Amino acid sequence: MKKFEELNIKPELLRAIKEIGFEETTAIQEQTIPLIKAGKDVIGQSGTGSGKTAAFGLPMLEIVESRKGLQALILVPTRELAEQVSKELMKFSKYAQKYILPIYGGVGIERQINELRRAEIVVGTPGRMLDHLERHTIDLSKIKMLVLDEADKMFEMGFVDDVRDIVRQTSQHRQTLLFSATISSDVIDISERYMKDPEIVRVEIYVEKSQLKQVYYNVQMRDKFSLLTHLIKTDHPKLAIIFCATRHRVDMVASNLEKQGINAEPIHGGLTQSRRNKIMEEFHAGKINVLVASDVAARGLDIKNVTHIINYDIPKTDKEYLHRIGRTARAGETGKAISLLSEQDYDNFRHVQANRDIEIEKLAAPQFQRLPFDFGSRSGFGSRPSGFHGHRGLSQFSRNSPARGRFGRRPARHH
Repeated sequence: MKKFEELNIKPELLRAIKEIGFEETTAIQEQTIPLIKAGKDVIGQSGTGSGKTAAFGLPMLEIVESRKGLQALILVPTRELAEQVSKELMKFSKYAQKYILPIYGGVGIERQINELRRAEIVVGTPGRMLDHLERHTIDLSKIKMLVLDEADKMFEMGFVDDVRDIVRQTSQHRQTLLFSATISSDVIDISERYMKDPEIVRVEIYVEKSQLKQVYYNVQMRDKFSLLTHLIKTDHPKLAIIFCATRHRVDMVASNLEKQGINAEPIHGGLTQSRRNKIMEEFHAGKINVLVASDVAARGLDIKNVTHIINYDIPKTDKEYLHRIGRTARAGETGKAISLLSEQDYDNFRHVQANRDIEIEKLAAPQFQRLPFDFGSRSGFGSRPSGFHGHRGLSQFSRNSPARGRFGRRPARHH
């Protein structure tokens, strides 16, 4: 990999990124920064943790002029990612004097309106951006650079029409950058409509097998929580992220872990923004060592020193699986990815296993104490306290099952 000095980055930006600890570029940075600096439209295909914020952020900070109004817009799918990206850009611009403003729903709009008068770079979610456009409190006519970050997730969440509406209100002379883990039909459509001869850069989502141990356990659904608790208490993760399929399950698992004396907090789109921010600050600071998350809420969160990723529910695709486990075993550190598999996960697990580059070792479940599980107001699988419970064998898996259909709906604007 090249050093940042070799990419002709401005001295004030180099000084900041060196203080952060960046020396060599990642693959996506090395390949896209020269193209972006040359004024090209770029489609970058890369996953979470690949360094794409610096890939588009450093060239952006070079072209944005101080006190010349709003000149750059980054659209992101979630509030967490808006905060994450804006904080990264603020670190990069420590010596460059740029005004960077995150814009998202779930918080008061009046303060955003006041701060927009000074903003030079906005990092916004589509719903709140449209709110400002309808109120005429934001002017996109002088945008030099537009970035669509996590585009596949943005479109998967139902924001494709909102994105089109926003892009149409930007300057036709802008430079457009699109970053996505996958190239979907919506990504292709947006690129054909709104980008000028884009250069395509693909960086393979790669898992360092020697640094990351991937295992799965077969377990009855009623015993999944009990095994989860046992594994956390025996492995003692420094920082762990547990992924669940729904907001309600995120809340239930986090609540029940707390009852077992495990310092866990939930993170999902149903929480207030102030609550989400507080949880993430405590997790970054190591005050919380277990985060129970939905995929949408965790998308784009770059949390360092994660030692364990636990799939309480198996993701629907191999891409989502790789995104999840890509949050551990970074920068030469070791990590562990654990998947808890019950009957309802079989189809999804076959889809994950269809990727022959993913090697997950099957382990026999250890003996563990069966624990009570409080479902709150909803009924579901459960277990009463009892003695120790050993592993029961379940069926083997085929790699050749058909993919299950995917359904979605247009989200409310508070995202």
